[in-house]
Amino acid sequence: MFYIFHGEDEFGQAEELLSLRHRLAAGDPAMAELNTNLLDGNRLTLDELVHVCNSIPFLSDRRLVIVYNLLSRLSQSAKEREGEEAGQKRRFLEGLTAYLSTLPPTTRLVFVENKTLPASHPILQLARAKERERQAFVKLFAKPKDSELPRWIEERVRSQKGSISREAASLLAVLIGDDLRQLEQEIEKLLLYADGRQICLEDVQTLVSRARETRVFDLVDCVGQRQTNKALLLLHRLLEEGEDPLSLLAMLARQIRILIQVKELQSKGLTPPEISERLGLHPYVVEKGLHQARNFTMAQLEAAHQYLVDTDWMLKTGAMEERLALELLVINLTAG
Repeated sequence: MFYIFHGEDEFGQAEELLSLRHRLAAGDPAMAELNTNLLDGNRLTLDELVHVCNSIPFLSDRRLVIVYNLLSRLSQSAKEREGEEAGQKRRFLEGLTAYLSTLPPTTRLVFVENKTLPASHPILQLARAKERERQAFVKLFAKPKDSELPRWIEERVRSQKGSISREAASLLAVLIGDDLRQLEQEIEKLLLYADGRQICLEDVQTLVSRARETRVFDLVDCVGQRQTNKALLLLHRLLEEGEDPLSLLAMLARQIRILIQVKELQSKGLTPPEISERLGLHPYVVEKGLHQARNFTMAQLEAAHQYLVDTDWMLKTGAMEERLALELLVINLTAG
């Protein structure tokens, strides 16, 4: 059986993956860990994938194989339908399509994609067809828009047997933004603080500050000004305060995406209020983003985004120790 988890909601994907791993562990987590493989789809060959998936589980009845961003890599745009690379992608897709029909029953293969796959993607279409036979499962993880965040917060609080006022949910959405992992951490703190009563506006004002977000803004400022030492100092301070590395990476990625968006819209002549309305962002975030975007060219921002994607993979797959991976990210960003 194979799964496709695709979309921009990394937090939701991570939760679903954790749930799947717990179900497959079935009482023996140690053996489940031995029979779990994490693969980088950006470098993976079909032969390597087949070899891992065909491996017999060790003292277990299942092997879990998680592949990151392979299907996105094999997607073809209109410009890529000719040439040697396009031919390689087609042959890979044809081979993968054929192989998935012969996937061993002892293997659970999960494709994790950090973007939404096009409906025309051959493997997505194959999965849709095989869902009816219970040989595949597809789930889209769409990140909520800024306007949808308050409702997401309310539902998340309800799922944990709590309640939150609409005003409090709206303020929390403005303060944290769409970093769902950070929102979850703040919700847990607020539920403990409220101790059974409804979370109110004053609770959010008391417990949730802009301190960490402001330091992330400062970190991006240091990157733009090529202040490597200061940027590393800010990074270390955030980590020492208990900031989760993946959460911190998500906050940095969100800020870089905002800089790309506001810079592009400003170049088209839009005013800050128009940009705020177009992107559904708080005016404070847009004003700060416009100020920071002056420190970067669009090419530098795009390169920064790629550095973030690479670091995200290293953290999720354990290819590099978390602190070192983030330090190298900051050095690469400030050296650009």
